[in-house]
Amino acid sequence: AQDIATAIVEKRLPPGTWLREEALGRVYAVSRTKIRAALLTLAKDKLVETVPDKGSFVSQPSVQEAREVFAVRRLLEAEVVRLVVARATPADYERLAQHIAVERSTLKTPASGAVREKLLGDFHVALAEIGGQKVLTELVTELVARSSLIAMLYQSHNDPHCSSDEHAQFLALCRKGNADAAVAEMVAHLDRVEASLNL
Repeated sequence: AQDIATAIVEKRLPPGTWLREEALGRVYAVSRTKIRAALLTLAKDKLVETVPDKGSFVSQPSVQEAREVFAVRRLLEAEVVRLVVARATPADYERLAQHIAVERSTLKTPASGAVREKLLGDFHVALAEIGGQKVLTELVTELVARSSLIAMLYQSHNDPHCSSDEHAQFLALCRKGNADAAVAEMVAHLDRVEASLNL
């Protein structure tokens, strides 16, 4: 399930792709039963849609669903930011700074857009992990994956350099302990990412 999810997020399996159980079984050298279980897991995460009597397909989120995903991300990630400011340790801030350094070094290489997109999304997941609430982290992880699918479907013209710079500005505000300003920065960042989509 994780491998297939990664292939979806990295745009190797575009929206609408038919996920044939037999073919996937051959690729992963596992039974169709295991493939079915993986597809069921992905369907729960909304990355795969199962159509009765037809099979499983990579989800094709509607414009309305795309807008709702970002609306929910703004709500949840505002809470994540408050948790991070309240409980992050110097080691946590160093982890985030290192992540931003990796983002910036990756942006200098001819890496695929999917790799960059995943790396930028992983920053948000790392924040949720530092916030320390398991359920919140699971929700943010799912929404970040769905956002990547949405960006692929609606041809995001998001500048990854911009996103990385915004991550750095956000981190500076968190380090100062300014939760309200950090929340405002995160919401503005997500607003800009959504605005970069052709919805």
